[in-house]
Amino acid sequence: MKARLFTDGGARGNPGPAAFGYVLEAEDGTVLAAHGEAIGVATNNVAEYRALVAGLERATELQVGEVEVVSDSELLVKQMNGEYRVKNEALRELSLRAARLARQVGKVRYTAVRREQNELADRLVNEALDAAGR
Repeated sequence: MKARLFTDGGARGNPGPAAFGYVLEAEDGTVLAAHGEAIGVATNNVAEYRALVAGLERATELQVGEVEVVSDSELLVKQMNGEYRVKNEALRELSLRAARLARQVGKVRYTAVRREQNELADRLVNEALDAAGR
C-alpha cells in the first residue's frame, strides 16, 4: 500500500510549548490516521521530527509499504535526504529513529512544501497547543 504522510510541528516560542501533528492518507485521499499531540517545551525542529517519527510509526503499524513524507520543514527534508548533516544531538537521535522506521516501511521519499500545502497537519498542531492551554 502507498500513502502520503503530511507532518508538521510547531512551538510557540523557540523553545516553547510545542506540539506535532500528522495525517496519513491513502493514494485516493482517504485518511488512514491523523493525530495531534502537545509534547511540552521543545523547539520547532524537535516538534517537526516528533511528527515524522510518530507518523512513520503509524505507517509501519498499518503496514504501508511506500510513503511520501510531505513536510513544510525544509531542514527536516534536507536532513532526511542526506543533503544537510544533523548536528544537533536531540535532532540526531530523532533522525536516526526516523531512518530506522523508514527502513521498516520500505520505500520513503521526502518532499518539502509550503505551509499552505500542509494545512491539516498544521491545524492539528495548533489544536493540540490550544487544548493544552498554550
